[in-house]
Amino acid sequence: MEACENYQKQSYRNRCHIYSPNGVQALSFPIKHTASGISIPIKEVEVDYSTPWVAKTLRSIDTAYRSSAYYDYYRDELYALMNSRPRTLWELDMQIIRFFMRKMGLNTTILETLSYTGDALDIHPKRPGGELLKELAVRPYYQVFEDKFGFRPSLSVMDLLFNEGPGAVDLIR
Repeated sequence: MEACENYQKQSYRNRCHIYSPNGVQALSFPIKHTASGISIPIKEVEVDYSTPWVAKTLRSIDTAYRSSAYYDYYRDELYALMNSRPRTLWELDMQIIRFFMRKMGLNTTILETLSYTGDALDIHPKRPGGELLKELAVRPYYQVFEDKFGFRPSLSVMDLLFNEGPGAVDLIR
């Protein structure tokens, strides 16, 4: 993981998409902003807890996935993670990534870069290539609201895990 880059606004570093009763919903983690124009190393970006975004995010996740087959198996641990209030976005992201990897049975070691390499694949929603996620081959799986809106690719891995449980890893291998 590129641990030495500068934070990029409006990237997937602090946002994801879930499938809610009203269609695809964007979730984001607010960060503390510094003076305009100053680059911040990704490991120093602080999460902003001055608003009740954690409670709102958890309510949104609950509304979207409470009827999914595996949500109850993962809910409490995910909620504890979100409520632990990691100080930095990097810590929060790494905890979330490791949580989903562990629950899916992915025993991959995450290595952090020691210096900026610039070689990392960066899929940014607002830049050329940002549509790459939508173009990746996705094997459809059951989604709670697909009867209403159809299958939606390119959602957070939580959608896959909550709907497919232990079988989720087979869909991404």
